[in-house]
Amino acid sequence: MKSRQGGFTLVEIAIVLVIIGLLLGGVLKGQELITQAKIKNVVNDLSGIAAGVYGYQDRYKSFPGDDNKAATAGALVGRWAANTANGNGDGQVGGEFMSATDGDETRLFWQHLRLSGFVAGDSTSQVQPQNAVGGIVGVQMNAGVLATPDLSGLVVCTSNLPGKVASAVDTQLDDGLTNRGSVRGYTQAGPVTPGAAANPARAAAAATGAYTDDGATLYTLCKTL
Repeated sequence: MKSRQGGFTLVEIAIVLVIIGLLLGGVLKGQELITQAKIKNVVNDLSGIAAGVYGYQDRYKSFPGDDNKAATAGALVGRWAANTANGNGDGQVGGEFMSATDGDETRLFWQHLRLSGFVAGDSTSQVQPQNAVGGIVGVQMNAGVLATPDLSGLVVCTSNLPGKVASAVDTQLDDGLTNRGSVRGYTQAGPVTPGAAANPARAAAAATGAYTDDGATLYTLCKTL
């Protein structure tokens, strides 16, 4: 008596392929939604910081971080007494955007904004916030990799951005190019570690101004305030 070999029919195989296709489509769509959420969060961060700085200047007539009336100084009691420290009031926010040293004006910047209520967070802390991809968000005066800065004045920078995210953020806020406009993109030597003492190495913008979306290249994005 001949034995019959079991197997899948063409209909069964087709059904399995359809299910696999639906699952892959759902995964890819989910990944795209996550990426879009990260882009939105980074854009909101940059816009919200600008609003906070303008609000602080309007209320206190000083840059946060540079404010020399924020804390107790001798017989004078500042806005928040001994809960923070003063800046030097020279109209500049001194230090690097990734400074790890409390007391640097680029760190005081965040505490002053938190104490004033213009940004959320622990008002006892001077630590810079993280962005949606685990990079550092910070401010400094001027930005660039050459002696002549690409961006002058107070700028906000955000790091660890994949090429796709950096390009989309630049496109929403400016012109989508790394090397011109009010938003500039700089390639990093590697991922930024929160709390690191040194700023990431920022290479010059590509001559074409195009962002590289290869899944490996990371960018620091800086925007004028």
